[in-house]
Amino acid sequence: MTAELRISRSRLAANIAAVRERIAPSELLMVVKDDAYGHGIPAAVETALEAGVRWFGAFDVRGGLRVRETAGDRARVFSWLTVGAEEARRALDAGIELGVGDADFLERVAEAARRPAVVHLKIDTGLHRNGVRPEEWPEFVARAAELERAGRIRVAGVWSHIAEASDAEDDASRAVFDDAVAAARTAGLRPEVRHLAASAAGWARAEFRYDLVRVGAFCYGVRSADGPGLPGIAPAATLVARVVAARGDHVVIGIGALDGLPTTLAGRVDVGTPAGARRLLDVDLVTSRVASWPGAATGDEVAVFGPGAAGEPSATTLAEAIGTVGEEPLLRLSPLIPRVLVA
Repeated sequence: MTAELRISRSRLAANIAAVRERIAPSELLMVVKDDAYGHGIPAAVETALEAGVRWFGAFDVRGGLRVRETAGDRARVFSWLTVGAEEARRALDAGIELGVGDADFLERVAEAARRPAVVHLKIDTGLHRNGVRPEEWPEFVARAAELERAGRIRVAGVWSHIAEASDAEDDASRAVFDDAVAAARTAGLRPEVRHLAASAAGWARAEFRYDLVRVGAFCYGVRSADGPGLPGIAPAATLVARVVAARGDHVVIGIGALDGLPTTLAGRVDVGTPAGARRLLDVDLVTSRVASWPGAATGDEVAVFGPGAAGEPSATTLAEAIGTVGEEPLLRLSPLIPRVLVA
């Protein structure tokens, strides 16, 4: 393997510090979905713990269990994918807090729990990414209060997703959310945390932060596609490939489409070389061609994306070049590419 993803612990920690400072006094719930955006859950979680993070969000139970393996009892772990009873039991046994946005799932979780299940109830505020509809919410929270009084569950939070399509739509969603929290309290519930915003809204609008802000991409230095730069935030990962052949006007590097590099990047972006930015000419199955530079030799390193130290673009810049979301170049990378921790 002539390619590797180098992950800077110091840069990741600096990003986390910048996010925490931005959202304070709200707390960061660091999202580690998709194997911590391709960075690797163990490294990301350990770095975040050292930086003071005490909440982690994993989309699925498998990810949540991996966080728990690394974090032990040093952090709270939240997972929000609706799952079957057996998987819910595994999560609850590991102390994972479950997002519940469905009345049937609430009953499943309560039935599966060997001790009071810690849950966060989800209201649908308009995104329609699961969650209980507002007209069904009073009955839902009344049932949750019954289960809590019976010692079957403990409602730790109320939460939702928003579309982040426009300020007006997000404001309307926030009003629905506030009404849902009030209704939960009227039903007798006392949620300790409320969380509505993810990265973009949490960064830009203080009124959306509540008690927790779920931030994923920004912690890893991935800005939103077509979004502005973020003060104090830079890519934590650099994808490096070595030159395997130098042939006059171009060099061949050891990474290609089978490693997850999109073929559509060919001719559209530059990459970083020992002599600065050079054009990515072609992407084949296992290799790619890059415009050469004086003295180019086998073994030279080319940065496909990263923080820009060698003239390379960020992962988001690559994504923008082919019309996709900012984290996709990271998420497409083959798991066979080694993830290497550096200072």
